[in-house]
Amino acid sequence: MSQATLGDDDELFGEAASEMREDVESSLEEAWNALPEADDVWETDAENVLGVLNALKSALDAGDAEEHLRDAKKWYTMGQRADAFEDADDLEAEIESLEEAIADISEAGEQVGDLTATIPSLRGTLEDAGPADEDDETAAADEDDDEIDEAASEDEEAEAEE
Repeated sequence: MSQATLGDDDELFGEAASEMREDVESSLEEAWNALPEADDVWETDAENVLGVLNALKSALDAGDAEEHLRDAKKWYTMGQRADAFEDADDLEAEIESLEEAIADISEAGEQVGDLTATIPSLRGTLEDAGPADEDDETAAADEDDDEIDEAASEDEEAEAEE
């Protein structure tokens, strides 16, 4: 190989390394942009707890961020193995930070999903719990009295017919 060819190879490698870094940075930026907005997980228009939880669960979707992170890690790994980056500590730190953010969002989404599944049954349990209200007891006693009166009337009618 001639010296000119080696020089060209180094130049091409430098361009490729630069493009690889740009790809990593671009994928990281897209991943950050794909994360939910802070206000989306903080504010809601729901009228009850279940509505709030459902809205929050929807807001806690990392969406395409995971795919963009995967692309960034792919190009980062390729660049690292090729020793293409002069200094990639900033990229590594940003990838780790993004991974943590996505993990936090995912964990929060799972917790909200658990609450969303629990709240309706908890509401039913609380509605059924405790002693009956006096009004409920009085109504039940009145119904029992009415049933007894009806049964007695039916018995009297049956005896009168005999």
